[in-house]
Amino acid sequence: MPIMENESSNVSRAEEIKIQANDAFKAHKYGQAIDLYTQAIELNSQNAVYWANRAFAHTKLEEYGSAIQDATKAIEVDPRYSKGYYRRGAAFLAMGKFKEALKDFQQVKKISPNDPDATKKLKECEKAVMKLKFEEAISVPESERHSVADSIDYHSIEVEPQYSGAKIEGDVVTLDFVKKMMDDFKNQKCLHKRYAFQIVLQMREMLQVQPSLVDIKVPNGSHFTVCGDVHGQFYDLLNIFELNGLPSEENPYLFNGDFVDRGSFSVEVILTLFALKCMCPSAIYLARGNHESKSMNKIYGFEGEVKSKLSEAFVELFAEVFCYLPLAHVINQKVFVVHGGLFSVDGVKLSDIKAIDRFCEPPEEGLMCELLWSDPQPFPGRGPSKRGVGLCFGADVTKNFLQDNNLDLIVRSHEVKDEGYEIEHDGKLITVFSAPNYCDQMGNKGAYIRFEAPDLKPNIVTFAAVPHPDIKPMAYANNFLRMFQ
Repeated sequence: MPIMENESSNVSRAEEIKIQANDAFKAHKYGQAIDLYTQAIELNSQNAVYWANRAFAHTKLEEYGSAIQDATKAIEVDPRYSKGYYRRGAAFLAMGKFKEALKDFQQVKKISPNDPDATKKLKECEKAVMKLKFEEAISVPESERHSVADSIDYHSIEVEPQYSGAKIEGDVVTLDFVKKMMDDFKNQKCLHKRYAFQIVLQMREMLQVQPSLVDIKVPNGSHFTVCGDVHGQFYDLLNIFELNGLPSEENPYLFNGDFVDRGSFSVEVILTLFALKCMCPSAIYLARGNHESKSMNKIYGFEGEVKSKLSEAFVELFAEVFCYLPLAHVINQKVFVVHGGLFSVDGVKLSDIKAIDRFCEPPEEGLMCELLWSDPQPFPGRGPSKRGVGLCFGADVTKNFLQDNNLDLIVRSHEVKDEGYEIEHDGKLITVFSAPNYCDQMGNKGAYIRFEAPDLKPNIVTFAAVPHPDIKPMAYANNFLRMFQ
């Protein structure tokens, strides 16, 4: 077959595959869409549309690093293709990189000066950058910062006689209170600010004295449950407790980060988890995720939700308390549990993790960043992160870390999985994700893992999403970001 004819058949075959990829995208099968766009690119890499479409699918899977790479490639192929700049700008935006996003939206406006949508998004982006500059200008240096907790006296907050919700009598959070509060939340009632302050401040005191790496002891014959991300999906959290029982000394849980953001019931989730911890510290353990941070909360809904349901003071208080959350847990010196993953360097010991000064916003590199952000990859060694933060690590990295620390298994969360979990790295690493039908569109199951001592063999339980009131995910998110969803 002549070369020209061969090229022509590749081009038409690539178009056919692109149509299949678009259909997979519309069906929210983003991983499948990425695979198909990749096939189309392999047949015809000079079509900017394929690169930009694959960038959009990566964005849907929160793989913003890969989205930026693909959108950049689309721009290289066709510098006049406005969608390339648009997709890259949206990915920068999702990472909180407003200044980089602004440059891309300025390009979109230059290429399409009469596009009203481009004009609107550019204006919103300019506003966001101005706000950021203003916040940077008035921010107080870390060394001069006072704890917001010092200015809060919850005892002096009056509870109105007409308030009929859950009440804490005295200083002790009881099971009866927690049950009543959860029931109120289920019926979309708010908790009084006095009691919300009391819970969060008690939590702050409790977490302040915990190490960055917490050792958990599970007695022989007892069990222990690990849950992954719940992301503000309160009704699915209630379902976990229906299926597996409420947390108690005999039925302890570890929630492995990303309690908030995305789902629009994050306040209910965090107050429930915090109240359970106050009620019985050994009934529930909480680890920090990458979404327990100011920059994420500003973009993905928690900050807006806190302002709407509680008050501005709570935004600062939650931000501070999130900095106190431990970074990792070890169960019976066998199972290492962390939100994200492993490190860019070999030889990291558990003592190194214990020594991390975690009382800060997550840095953009180093051990703390990698614990919160990294992901496993199917091939050996280390690779760049799909997310643009942290890194990807292979089975050899997992094996070495386990050997160096005399451990058997890593459990991590951080990534949506179709079945709610995935076992990788020769069975030595399990991802568990507990937000089913994530963002009301992914169609995934949720899962949790029950370990029985002494052998700590993982028993994985999966579950489907349950209905929730008609409040969409990201309802309180940064307006600007919602434009790009």
